[in-house]
Parts: sequence; C-alpha cells; structure tokens
Amino acid sequence: MTKGAWTVSRAGVEQPEAAGLLYSYYDELVSRYWGRPCEAGEVESAMRDEPNDDLAVFLVARVRDAAAGCVGVRMLAAGLAELSRMYIRPEFRRSGGGRLLLAAADQAAEESGARAIRLDTRDDLVEARAMYARCGYREIPAYNDSRYADHWFEKAPPSPRI
Repeated sequence: MTKGAWTVSRAGVEQPEAAGLLYSYYDELVSRYWGRPCEAGEVESAMRDEPNDDLAVFLVARVRDAAAGCVGVRMLAAGLAELSRMYIRPEFRRSGGGRLLLAAADQAAEESGARAIRLDTRDDLVEARAMYARCGYREIPAYNDSRYADHWFEKAPPSPRI
C-alpha cells in the first residue's frame, strides 16, 4: 500500500526494523503510562509481559527508506480480529501515515477472514482514540481484562481499501 512518500508492507516481528519499531512503541507506552522516562529494564519487561508472537500480520510503514510506524493484527476468533501495536514515530505523526497504516491493517484483517476488528487503548492515548473514531471505530464495552486498557473499540465491517 502506498500514499505519497508512505509505503506499508508486511514484516516479521523478529526482523531488526520491526523489532526497533516495537521497542520504540513499548518505550513510549511505558513512559506515558508512568509519566516519566523509562527506567532500565522496563521496556524489556513490558515486551515479555505482552509478547508479539501471536500476531497473524505485522505491518511496517516507511517514509522513503525510514521505518516510521507499525501495527499488528491478531485473530481473536473466527471472523474477529484485533488491532495491536499501532505506532507512528513522533517525527512522522500528523502526515497521514497513521490513517494509511490503519487502513492497511483493516485490509489485512479482512483478508484474514475478519468481519469485525477490535482494539483496546488507554485514557492517555488521546490522539489514538480520536483517530480510531475518525476512521469508523466505535467505542464498545470491554471485551478483555487488560490492566492497561481503559477504552475498547470495534469496527465492522473493515474499511474499504485505499
């Protein structure tokens, strides 16, 4: 998928570029959660607590050759996907990449047989919640018991392709 300088492609979570994006994702989440920079070992601990090996699809967004963001899709049940690990590096935000990445994840979920996509997020991720709402996700009751989730969203059916 391509839009302007942005491209999105599949990657393995173990690939260096993907692993670097995931580390940045966790670093920002942990820092924002605690309201301070991460201390030694906190990112690694979060990554162990919430592994990425169950993601059915992992997508990396690039601006020209720079890794700019990522998102994962896991299948929760037949016909039901979950969006996870949505992240755009700060220097690339507000340039259309988030919406492109979200549309690519919707498409990947649909290709995996999903008729609905869910996600959870936190109170402090205000920008993400606003983007999900703009892209057709609606808030629903909790579907999991994640200690890090304050809001749950669902979109059905997945968005049209860009």
